[in-house]
Amino acid sequence: MYSETTQIGRLGLIGMRGSEQMAAKIDDYLCTWDIENGGDGRSVLVQYDCPRFASGEAKGLIRQSVRGYDLYILADVFNYGVTYRMYGRDVPMGPDNHYQDLKRIIAATNGKTRRINVIMPLLYEGRQDRRFARESLDCALALKELTAMGVDNIITFDAHDVRVQNAIPLSGFENIQPSYQMIRALVNSNKDLIIDNDHMMVVSPDEGGMTRCIYYATVMGLELGMCYKRRDYAKLVNGRSPIVSHEFLGGQLDGRDIILVDDIIASGESMLTVVEDLKRRGAARVFVFATFGQFCTGLEAYDRAYAEGLLERVYTTNLIYQPPELLGRPWYYSVDMSKYIAYIINTVNVDQSISHLLDPSVKIEKLLRAAKKSGQ
Repeated sequence: MYSETTQIGRLGLIGMRGSEQMAAKIDDYLCTWDIENGGDGRSVLVQYDCPRFASGEAKGLIRQSVRGYDLYILADVFNYGVTYRMYGRDVPMGPDNHYQDLKRIIAATNGKTRRINVIMPLLYEGRQDRRFARESLDCALALKELTAMGVDNIITFDAHDVRVQNAIPLSGFENIQPSYQMIRALVNSNKDLIIDNDHMMVVSPDEGGMTRCIYYATVMGLELGMCYKRRDYAKLVNGRSPIVSHEFLGGQLDGRDIILVDDIIASGESMLTVVEDLKRRGAARVFVFATFGQFCTGLEAYDRAYAEGLLERVYTTNLIYQPPELLGRPWYYSVDMSKYIAYIINTVNVDQSISHLLDPSVKIEKLLRAAKKSGQ
């Protein structure tokens, strides 16, 4: 790490409930780098608690002074693997519960920190980012609320629509893509890949994901395809208009491996429909990239797709909760992001640019050159 004199403030890290494991990994990296640079390698983790009353009410409590700190709060608001007691019952924590606890901890700092940075990998209410009718704009409201409470920077990953940052134009907002980590995981776990236009293609499962897919296709030197979702906008099912069919726009798929890229696997049904369609069109192996794997309706459909040879492998990050049953699936690969977040914290803490971390195209090019050379 850098010397104390160059820091914005003494570095502190809080891992909110459900984020403790990731926070511990980040802390290990920061401590190691501190020792390598002549420091004492002390932990940067800040002790806190959010105790609850039997009624379900809660409060935030920070158990040490954070005066003058450059504080980073890591919050996985989609971790349903943690619970709290209410009226004698175990209640799973949902996004609203996690978000309220985050605000409690911010309030518990009493304005004494030098700077507060919130790292929220999957943005709270990130899919409710635009208005089509008489409906709420929850994500914009949350961003405005956090900045009003004194949050200086909000760091997120693969925002559903990055334009939501327009709600807080005078505050720090960083949207980070895990492109390098995803490609590295693909290359390291599949030594027989031939990464060229004759053998591989990048495909977006819908028109909304084209921007991220264009980046993947460009840095990997591959052709780009897209699946277009036809929806029945006269109906609503689970809050969304149901998909009628998928249409494919792109070149021939015969014998090509496909990298299917999206931001979120929610239920996953739409993604599997696209996978089936690509296989019918002659695709060889289908690899799925998704920054966040929620699998809200279970894993059985993906088990069947894998058993039937439709699906080769699914890559998602560990930025949100991963249940043990997911980690044990043969078709699943977890992409660790802890070191990347540690790099970001280490750089922002000394007020340096993170542009080299946001655009890893040079590292990707080097990785692919090495992969092609080893495959020759």
